[in-house]
Amino acid sequence: MAASPSLPCAEKKHWWLTNRKLVDKYVKDARVLIATREQSEIASAINLLDAALALSPRIELALELKARSLLSLRRFKDVADMLQDYIPSIKMGSDDSSSSLPLENSSQQLSREQVKLLSSGDSLESDQSSLKCFSVTDLKKKVMAGLCKNCDKEGQWRYLVLGQACCHLGLMEDAMLLLQTGKRLATAAFRRESICWSDDSFSFCDSATISNQPPTPPKTEAESISQLLSHIKLLCRRKTAAISALDAGLHSEAIRHFSKIVDGRRGAPQSFLAECYLYRAYAYRSSGRIAESIADCNRTLALEPISIEALSTRASLFETIRCFPDCLHDLEHLKLLYNSILRDRKLPGPASKRQNVRYREIPGKLCSITAKIQQLKQRIASGETGNVDYYTLIGLRRGCSRSELETAHLLLTLRHKPDKSTGFVIRCEFAEEHDVDSVRDRAKMSALLLYRLIQKGYSSIMTTIMDEEKQRKKASAALQVQQTHEKTKLDSELGTISICNTKTAMAAGSVFQGGFCRDLGVVNLLSHTGFNGSIPMKYEALSC
Repeated sequence: MAASPSLPCAEKKHWWLTNRKLVDKYVKDARVLIATREQSEIASAINLLDAALALSPRIELALELKARSLLSLRRFKDVADMLQDYIPSIKMGSDDSSSSLPLENSSQQLSREQVKLLSSGDSLESDQSSLKCFSVTDLKKKVMAGLCKNCDKEGQWRYLVLGQACCHLGLMEDAMLLLQTGKRLATAAFRRESICWSDDSFSFCDSATISNQPPTPPKTEAESISQLLSHIKLLCRRKTAAISALDAGLHSEAIRHFSKIVDGRRGAPQSFLAECYLYRAYAYRSSGRIAESIADCNRTLALEPISIEALSTRASLFETIRCFPDCLHDLEHLKLLYNSILRDRKLPGPASKRQNVRYREIPGKLCSITAKIQQLKQRIASGETGNVDYYTLIGLRRGCSRSELETAHLLLTLRHKPDKSTGFVIRCEFAEEHDVDSVRDRAKMSALLLYRLIQKGYSSIMTTIMDEEKQRKKASAALQVQQTHEKTKLDSELGTISICNTKTAMAAGSVFQGGFCRDLGVVNLLSHTGFNGSIPMKYEALSC
């Protein structure tokens, strides 16, 4: 068999030099376009950098410029997709062998020892045996890296760029870890470089141009990263305190902490706000405030339409108040999501989106949801659609007064008015600007449905209260008529008794009057005759 023809060494060298010149030209032109800070120019620079990476995929300078350009254009998802192998939570989820899907847990604590964020060509050597052959090439690389003081600069930009992108995507724990590591490495690298400098070397010179390195970040980048890191720490502390209060059963305390996050002066990322609204919905449901819990689920689904937990929570809330049509709608949507996961064998959304779902649990959940859907359809067909528990929805006890209903209705109307339902959007930092209109539309539609349900509940309860008042008035009138009749009967009986008593008294008075007159005659007789005298015959006969 003839040997395959090979190019001469000169041709190989010429091909390599040609590609190298093209890559340098593309990178140089891209840096010029990026320096203009125009959106269209930066987009053109990204195209040039893609062409350079097509010729040399592992050139560090082109990767850094592309990542920073995507970050300046607010294409955070593209940055995360480009560097997703360096996101700690995704790397930990991919290493988990207990499930075929990456498991995401928002409360999972990340540590620097568990994940190696930066990978290099020699990263596989740490997984192998510690007994290795001596390599002069590796030693030479390490010595040259130490002499050039550049061992930590290679790949160091990944921490800062990816950390900012993760923050805007709502991956707060990942962002905090990445930014802290990048800041620490930058400080250590500056400290090592400053040892060899003289006093005159501490000047702001364009050392990047001399060494053919990417332009140094502006002086305010460190300050902005420090402010961003402090904001991330504050949000994480409040979220941890709120979740701890929720686990301890202190629902009002959890609601207060989550309200500080979602109503804060400084905005929060879209995914992080959606998660906080979902947790606050749990707290509202546990405290018996069903309407508030449904409203928070609506906000969560407006921000994250594929949130499985928000759909299942809102479906259970609608089932609690016996609003079966809306519950059926959410369950059918949830069934579609589960079917898409089984069909595509991956979670919906980007890789950076967190879902508390295990792949092996989906078939069982899908069977239970299908059975519940059939049961709800049967109940709706039997006519149970109008038996909604509006008392539980509004948060009132049965037999409440009209003033209690009007107060509760006024508060719910002010909070869930459709015109004010999109106010939370201004405190949200969106990963992509074109999502704002769709979020507003979803929020307004769901708020309108909840508002109509509240108004219908108010009308139903008010009708019940008015019927009860009418029944009480009728009962009171009947009781008053009965009391009047009894009083009239008693007065007539008392009148009859008084007449009888009067006749008896008159008869007794006449008898008493005759006896009194007789006794008076005897007294007159005695007064004329004296007590010891004899009574005349005429008076004797009279007295007898």
